[in-house]
Amino acid sequence: MDEEYDVIVLGTGLTECILSGIMSVNGKKVLHMDRNPYYGGESSSITPLEELYKRFGLPDTPPESMGRGRDWNVDLIPKFLMANGQLVKMLLYTEVTRYLDFKVVEGSFVYKGGKIYKVPSTETEALASNLMGMFEKRRFRKFLVFVANFDENDPKTFEGVDPKLTTMRDVYKKFDLGQDVIDFTGHALALYRTDDYLDQPCLETINRIKLYSESLARYGKSPYLYPLYGLGELPQGFARLSAIYGGTYMLNKPVEEIVMEDGHVVGVKSEGEVARCKQLICDPSYIHDRVRKAGQVIRVICILSHPIKNTNDANSCQIIIPQNQVNRKSDIYVCMISYAHNVAAQGKYIAIVSTTVETAEPEAEIEPALELLEPIDQKFVAISDLFEPTDDGTESQIFASRAYDATTHFETTCNDIKDIYKRMTGSDFDFENMKRKQNDVFGEEEQ
Repeated sequence: MDEEYDVIVLGTGLTECILSGIMSVNGKKVLHMDRNPYYGGESSSITPLEELYKRFGLPDTPPESMGRGRDWNVDLIPKFLMANGQLVKMLLYTEVTRYLDFKVVEGSFVYKGGKIYKVPSTETEALASNLMGMFEKRRFRKFLVFVANFDENDPKTFEGVDPKLTTMRDVYKKFDLGQDVIDFTGHALALYRTDDYLDQPCLETINRIKLYSESLARYGKSPYLYPLYGLGELPQGFARLSAIYGGTYMLNKPVEEIVMEDGHVVGVKSEGEVARCKQLICDPSYIHDRVRKAGQVIRVICILSHPIKNTNDANSCQIIIPQNQVNRKSDIYVCMISYAHNVAAQGKYIAIVSTTVETAEPEAEIEPALELLEPIDQKFVAISDLFEPTDDGTESQIFASRAYDATTHFETTCNDIKDIYKRMTGSDFDFENMKRKQNDVFGEEEQ
């Protein structure tokens, strides 16, 4: 271990593994360490089921009705991939897709007045939806057509809207959309967690709705994908990429000290040895003195023996509970997957509820979501602090990732990756940088 590296990475969460993959493909010498004996850090999938019971401190072992423990792979952090989003692009460019299999999530639903409805995201669905009255449907259809044709480089498509100045609130007014439609457009299509976006320039929201529609257009049922055997497969896929390009991996390595000289990082000490480096990437748990708490997220993993009511017996889905429907500032999300994804025993379903904590009683906050899931066989409750770096790394050359937020997709994680990449290299992130070099170890024979 007593060697010199360009970059040392601590923690094998998804953000860290993607960055170590990119750095390795770009010719950097990378050492990647994790204090845990498994990959994935906060974003791992726990197997067998007995391990999950142990992790949450439950006194008993899983009942026999739960089937074989090793048939379970339970994500600690629930997220889906947008079919046309940045993470899928990263997977395609790096060809990490060859290590993974995905299934389309069967449906996306939105909560209104205590019931759930399918999210209408195409003109045809909008016209058939029970969420809106007849006139509302026509106006919403006009709005969707406007968004689909909108091109920020072609003023002819603006229809009097200035993408950098007009707020989204004014765009909704222009199309005369009612509060319920605004709720599901902002939260179930543009996937915002709060209503702060209403007074921001509309371009970002229009692009988010476009991403949703383009992702949906790819596979039809919903815009989301999910990997077989759980999300823990994602960091491992990128770790394999890094290893192919000479990256060194060490699990079960305690980190004793981050060695600094003149205010910048020069190495990492583990088990009495020091590995030297020019730059360090890590998750917040490795550097408590360089991160601040920016809030909390509650996640409740629920094991069910039935699909969720009113979802047409879908074996996977997402439900969004917009904050206005339950008098909150931020939305509540439900991600549901099942035995169809090789993450649970036959006939079993895993629904994970998550939201940003707003009160002193987080468990009461998610009650509306839990009601949709009844009866629940077993619950596992986790309340996690959200940390963000206090230091941008320019001086120290220590680059910390942000904790995984309550959103149900990986777009914010990808933004963090691009941001760290820019701070480390000084240049904008370009997906082309992730392309495998033609002479990699796989060579061309396998193609």
